[in-house]
Amino acid sequence: MIFSFEIPLLLLLLATAAGAIMVKDLMSSILLLGTYGFTLALIWAWLGAVDVAFVEAVVGAGLATVLFLLTLFRTAPKDTRLRRPPPSLTTLIVFPLLGVLLLYAAEDLPEFGDPNSPASAHISPIYLKQSYQDSHTPNVVTSVLMDYRSLDTMIETVVIFSAGIACALLLRRET
Repeated sequence: MIFSFEIPLLLLLLATAAGAIMVKDLMSSILLLGTYGFTLALIWAWLGAVDVAFVEAVVGAGLATVLFLLTLFRTAPKDTRLRRPPPSLTTLIVFPLLGVLLLYAAEDLPEFGDPNSPASAHISPIYLKQSYQDSHTPNVVTSVLMDYRSLDTMIETVVIFSAGIACALLLRRET
């Protein structure tokens, strides 16, 4: 069941992604990428993945936009227009075929919210029943992120921290 505002959000997501690719001005491309990240954060929040929406809003729409703008302002004005060759024939054939293949494969995915999907039938009941006994945390989401998947969360944090350090090193001023 598709709600009336899901289609406009998806269309806005596609339009901002296509616009960021198609525009020739880097400032416009950066602003469109920020809009893309914010729209994606809205979609994640609507789907109930608030933690992913928060990370997308902070990193995708916020931090990435600021870092791109800082990089752009430190670039010579002659380098701010994109000069790219037209796409090759292989690109024009392969990527649409890949998109059709992905849409075809998506038919085998379970319906959104299906209580009989493998994740809902096998993993979710264990988390819901045993999370408090295992972690003594009343919030199941916190229990999953910080106890069951703590190593994964730690590695994701290390990756984001390393990317931030790399960006800071690249953007530092020479003294």
